[in-house]
Amino acid sequence: QVQLVESGGGLVQAGGSLRLSCAASGRTFSPYAMGWFRQAPGKEREYVAAIVWTSGRTYYADSVKGRFTISRDNAKKTVYLQMNSLKPEDTAVYYCAAARIPGVVASAYAYQYWGPGTQVTVSS
Repeated sequence: QVQLVESGGGLVQAGGSLRLSCAASGRTFSPYAMGWFRQAPGKEREYVAAIVWTSGRTYYADSVKGRFTISRDNAKKTVYLQMNSLKPEDTAVYYCAAARIPGVVASAYAYQYWGPGTQVTVSS
């Protein structure tokens, strides 16, 4: 069984930066991809970014391209989301997720494991 735990959320002013981490536990952790999603109050969960675990290839939603960077540390079984130039509309609960097999990395349905989420609040 895989467990994911996010950390690094908080309150930041617009234009600031935060770095989220997602640590995975589990004896055999070898996902196809890891992703970050977010959900703002009253809105549906939204894809943010994804990374293929073995190759390191990355994918981004248009809304965060050029501002957010996803990366991973295979040895630490950790994925990161560096968020720069934050905007108030980035305010949401951010979730990391793991996909066991290849799929559409931008779709939440591709992911079998989810963390509990971490709150990111960007003030104007």
